[in-house]
Amino acid sequence: MKHNIIVKILSISLLLILGTLAGFSQQTGRISGRVTDSKSGETLIGLTVKITGATFGASTDIEGRYSLGNLNPGKYSLGFSYIGYQAKNITDIEVLAGKTTTLDVIMEEASSLALEEVVITATVRQESISALYAQQKNSISISSGITSELIRRTPDRSTSEVLKRVSGASIQENKFVIIRGLADRYNSSILNNAVLPSSEPDRKAFSFDIIPANLIDRIVVNKTASADLPGDFAGGVIQVITRDVPEENFLNASVSFGYNNQSTFKDFTSNARNKYDFLGFDDGSRKLPAGFPGSFQAYNPLSNADKAKYSAQVKNSYPEVSQMAIPTQNHQLTWGRRKELKNGASFGNVVSLSYRNSQSIAFAERKDYEFSGTPFYEYSEDISKYSSNLGALANFAYIKGGNKIAFKNMYNRTFEDNYTARIGFTTDNIQDVRLNNSDLTTKSLLNSQLEGDHQLGKKQVKLTWNLNYARVERDQPDQRSVDYRRSLGSQEPFRLIDRNTRRLFSDLEEDTYGVQAAVSIPVKFFEQQSTFKIGALKQFKQRIFNARIFNYIFVGPSVFERSYTSLPKDEIFAPVNINENGFVLSEFTNNTDSYDANSDLNAGFLLMDNKFGERFRISYGARLEQFAQTLNAIDFSGQAIAAKQSNFDVLPSANLTYTLNAKSNIRLSGSQTVSRPEFRELALFNYYDFISQTSVTGNPNLKRAKIFNGDIRYELYPSAGETFTVSAFYKNFDDPIEQRVNSNSTPVVRGINYLNADQATSLGIELDVRKKLSFLGDKVWLDNLTIFANASYIDSKVQGVGIDRPLQGQSPYLINGGLQYFSPKTELTFTSVYNRIGQRIFLVGYQGYPDIYENARDVLDFQVSKRVLKSQAEIKLNVGDILNQSTVFYQNNTGDSKMAYDGAGIDRLINSYKLGSNVSLSFSYNLGLGKNKK
Repeated sequence: MKHNIIVKILSISLLLILGTLAGFSQQTGRISGRVTDSKSGETLIGLTVKITGATFGASTDIEGRYSLGNLNPGKYSLGFSYIGYQAKNITDIEVLAGKTTTLDVIMEEASSLALEEVVITATVRQESISALYAQQKNSISISSGITSELIRRTPDRSTSEVLKRVSGASIQENKFVIIRGLADRYNSSILNNAVLPSSEPDRKAFSFDIIPANLIDRIVVNKTASADLPGDFAGGVIQVITRDVPEENFLNASVSFGYNNQSTFKDFTSNARNKYDFLGFDDGSRKLPAGFPGSFQAYNPLSNADKAKYSAQVKNSYPEVSQMAIPTQNHQLTWGRRKELKNGASFGNVVSLSYRNSQSIAFAERKDYEFSGTPFYEYSEDISKYSSNLGALANFAYIKGGNKIAFKNMYNRTFEDNYTARIGFTTDNIQDVRLNNSDLTTKSLLNSQLEGDHQLGKKQVKLTWNLNYARVERDQPDQRSVDYRRSLGSQEPFRLIDRNTRRLFSDLEEDTYGVQAAVSIPVKFFEQQSTFKIGALKQFKQRIFNARIFNYIFVGPSVFERSYTSLPKDEIFAPVNINENGFVLSEFTNNTDSYDANSDLNAGFLLMDNKFGERFRISYGARLEQFAQTLNAIDFSGQAIAAKQSNFDVLPSANLTYTLNAKSNIRLSGSQTVSRPEFRELALFNYYDFISQTSVTGNPNLKRAKIFNGDIRYELYPSAGETFTVSAFYKNFDDPIEQRVNSNSTPVVRGINYLNADQATSLGIELDVRKKLSFLGDKVWLDNLTIFANASYIDSKVQGVGIDRPLQGQSPYLINGGLQYFSPKTELTFTSVYNRIGQRIFLVGYQGYPDIYENARDVLDFQVSKRVLKSQAEIKLNVGDILNQSTVFYQNNTGDSKMAYDGAGIDRLINSYKLGSNVSLSFSYNLGLGKNKK
């Protein structure tokens, strides 16, 4: 209830603030944008921008940006001039009160044969189209992207939603990125100029839903390697650049509430909430109490009386509470400020706070089978998931001429509690089962970067550098289960199974330190302007992990055992029953349940970007990476072990672009990359998941995978905002890392290990289309309607004796499609998006136990947004996962080549669940905060 009251107070306060400040909107406007070279796409620094007929102007900064403020509403013409380039005049630039007009400009090099100065004149619409062409065509590698200007025209709220619109990308679980159908372990993520650590300590993945969409300057997904990109990827490198110096001062607030058709206003059952859960923080009461023996060695030798004394101090968190699930909430407050300083410099900041909370209910089925195919167990599960997320972003930047220094920070904290109530049967001792499990996890990510961009001298030599630090924390303060069973079909009371009634306490801390620098030097090569780039990087990472595991055992007289073990879960571990004649906690922590690890990456690269004539451009180079990794642990026998890896890799890459004409290119690319094991994949820590009845153990002998990548692409840009591309790609994996079911395991506990396959290949084709429907007629609404689609088909094979299957995690196809209507006049947007990822291997099986697949499902989303209140506010309606199809994991029984799910009764159902359809309504208000001060 306290949670609901606080949310109401915050919402009312926010509306009062907006109402109070609504009258303070600025009366002047602004023109800003970026200036680039038409052929190379490089930004031009120090270029002069003047307003025709006025005595003042501006110069472009280190990012090629310019800004002209305090302009009265009306139409303007701008002149752009730069040494060695043809001057350009842009006319019909309309400035509105309280608005920023964005105008990106491209400049043409002056011909050495020109006898007199040439001035190019264009309208603002013509120049906008030309600038967009240049952005799309001038990437040195095969990539797809989206800019802040396009993001502003969408109703997307998070980076994960934006990435759905990028060719070849798809989103899993609304946050993890899939590139070309490959599992997320084959992607790398870059925030600004630093490689991001994984936001998920148990997998190589980054949760992109934690970055709000309105804080993004641009996103680029690189599908081919370049020497200046990380070498640890095979799917793609996702680069997210966040805003720092805004174009204008603003305060933006948004409030969103959502409804789930199978959760909201329904009974939500879990263990009791603590007072700070709604903010994403545990209040400490779930942890082992202060004074509790600090290790297995200190606790295990104690007498039952002493164990009972300490066991009684551990909070009894097993009683259930049931309350109504409230609507999903998603709120954000963002403040941006830009100040023009007297020395001609600019200082700006963007600061944002975000909060999300959801309570969802899912209904699941879970099964496993004997070798004969008969069910070993069948369970039905009600899953209540409580989730809170708190995020903050604070970016600050100082720009003066050819220099920029920025300090960028991001913090995110997530609290998730999955409470499962299970009923069913198992043929293990022929029993009915009732199990309850609370899997509570808190995670946090802090990322800080200090970076600089500098122009050195007058020859466009550029220096970039970055210092970064990241900290990841993961805490399981009390994962607990209680398991009751009785003879199958009998009426006898359910009794406690002590071996499955456990409490786990674990914590993980990971720190990453990084430094990198690069220098770009313009050079003449065969009389053509070229660029030589050299750089270096160092990244050191260290992790500490500890876990302690307990179960409840009855230590009293055996004559009382049956009466104690049949007590209900709300009472059985009450303080009155924790004593030397009742229950105590017994610790069975293993040596392998703790480890520490570190890795050290040292890299350098050389990159050359050459032009040959007017049509050929080749970017080629090599990246050298020295990587050392050590994981220290104690094995089951008590012996200290150190899993060490040290590799030196030379990773060459080349990207060739042939310009067919002003609207189309052909690209060729080849590269060598790697995929390294994560700490968790190496650690011998054995994690038992009560829900899936699996035990996951790392493998200290894993090798890094080496991948050869080859690509060819034809791309056509028929008009602004329209694309047609078709690509073919080939990947060869040596020693790819996969998750496999251990052949020695049984349905009681399925063991899962990480292993290297010998070799695998992926051969695919990718198609991307974005087209306005104005060709169907001369209606205005057709010009505002855009259809977009991208599809990939991939044939993947793992090679080995007796093996005929795809690479684990590789989908055979991926489909994204949609329709968007945007009316500049009414500022109304409709968007419908469809997504489907083909069935893929979730876990590799073994002889007699088939591979477990995750089935394909159709996902359909709909969004509508409308700007109101003189375009200062926006209302958005989102309908997500309209079809609400089941997520299904299964073993294919028919042996068909597609391995598609043929339904229960034909294929073996392993697990299925539905999460429901979501409807959310949001309101955002963007308040101008007056003129930018000088």
